[in-house]
Amino acid sequence: MTSRTEAMTEELKNVAEKVNDQRPLAKKRSKYRHVAAYHSKSQHSSLSREADVLPNFLGFRNLMVLVLVVMNLRLIIENFMKYGVLICIKCHDYRRQDLVLGSILFASVPCHLLVAYIIELSAATAAKRTVGRQKKTEEEEERDQKVFQSTWPLTAFLHTLNATLCLAVTSFVVWFYIHHPGIGTICQLHAIIVWLKNCSYAFTNRDLRLAMLNPSADPGLPEIYASCPYPRNITIKNLGYFWLAPTLVYQPVYPRTPSIRWPFVAKRLAEFVSLAMFIWFLSAQYATPVLRNSLEKMAVMDIASILERVMKLSTISLIIWLAGFFALFQALLNALAEVMQFGDREFYLDWWNSSSLGAYWRTWNRPVYLFMKRHVFSPLVGRGWSPLAASGMVFTLSAILHEMLVGIPTHNFIGVAFFGMMFQLPLIALTTPLEKMRGPSGKVIGNCIFWVSFCLVGQPLGALLYFFAWQAKYGSVSRMTPNAPA
Repeated sequence: MTSRTEAMTEELKNVAEKVNDQRPLAKKRSKYRHVAAYHSKSQHSSLSREADVLPNFLGFRNLMVLVLVVMNLRLIIENFMKYGVLICIKCHDYRRQDLVLGSILFASVPCHLLVAYIIELSAATAAKRTVGRQKKTEEEEERDQKVFQSTWPLTAFLHTLNATLCLAVTSFVVWFYIHHPGIGTICQLHAIIVWLKNCSYAFTNRDLRLAMLNPSADPGLPEIYASCPYPRNITIKNLGYFWLAPTLVYQPVYPRTPSIRWPFVAKRLAEFVSLAMFIWFLSAQYATPVLRNSLEKMAVMDIASILERVMKLSTISLIIWLAGFFALFQALLNALAEVMQFGDREFYLDWWNSSSLGAYWRTWNRPVYLFMKRHVFSPLVGRGWSPLAASGMVFTLSAILHEMLVGIPTHNFIGVAFFGMMFQLPLIALTTPLEKMRGPSGKVIGNCIFWVSFCLVGQPLGALLYFFAWQAKYGSVSRMTPNAPA
């Protein structure tokens, strides 16, 4: 027993010696205090490109945030000293006719989806009849195929007419009978959304009919569609889900979540309501005075003053735009997706890091991007168009819709939204090489071009021009905004 204990003790001593050998030797303190070699190796400054370790800029980020807070706090104090409180619901021209017609339009626009369902139901019935007769002779089968093919132009015409009326009727009523631009914008936006859904519903079901009429071992359809093959998807329930789902791309089947988290819905709706009130407050209290006090400078084409107004408006418009982005894409669409148990909630990507304008348009509004890619870009490329020409068509369609969305509610077709969208094409061509450059420099430059061109110049300048056009045509929307200099 004693020998065993001695052996264990000896082993522990050996382990302790090994541990001590592995410890770094303590620096021997010199008795000479003024001879320490503090400059013992070559080193680079932290901000130099040759530095071994990249510095952390967290402190500078905190400083920039504090500077922004202080600067905007000063503007808030200055605004209240000049104007007081400008929030006033009764000051806006909410006409009874605008409210009544706006409500009727908003409620009636989805009826076009019901018409699309009836058209598709008729086409599906004809397709099933044709498939059912394919067991007959080849001559009868060929005859039935010709009869069915002859109905396709009619189906396409009816879908086109239905979708066109959806936009045309709304645009006509908003332009001639709805005065308030806010109510008109809501109606016009709703009509454009339903128009896009109508188009997607028609295009998708057309291809599904083709796949059913031309069966093969590999039909090329996504596996997720197998649970609801055509024409089983032509139902009111299926269409109703697509109408309310936060997507513009029709599919017979979508990924679904198992349950609804009502606390999550409540939080997102609270965020949306809070941000909507915040946007309204900023627009009335800060944006309107800047816009009104820009009219005189624009009337006399005082370029220096106009540039100063644009830069002053850029901060407000950027905050409003960011708040609107979060309210719509993060709060409202997520709340709607949760209620609908819609699984794919990639409504946006990290667009704020975009190193080119092309990257921005691919990441910031995914529902519209996916619609354009699926129903415009890819079909055109498949027909032999070059990617550049197909992109041009995508931006042309987007430019038309943007001009309709802004120009019709403001009763001013001045082309700013249209040409602003078309101007994205040369900016994309300019920034795409920067995105592909090696190293961070190109991406940083591209990201700066994106922020300056889109958020610091494009949006405030567009708002200024449309506001000027509105004032020139109708006068002020808010009758109680003072005319003190901003």
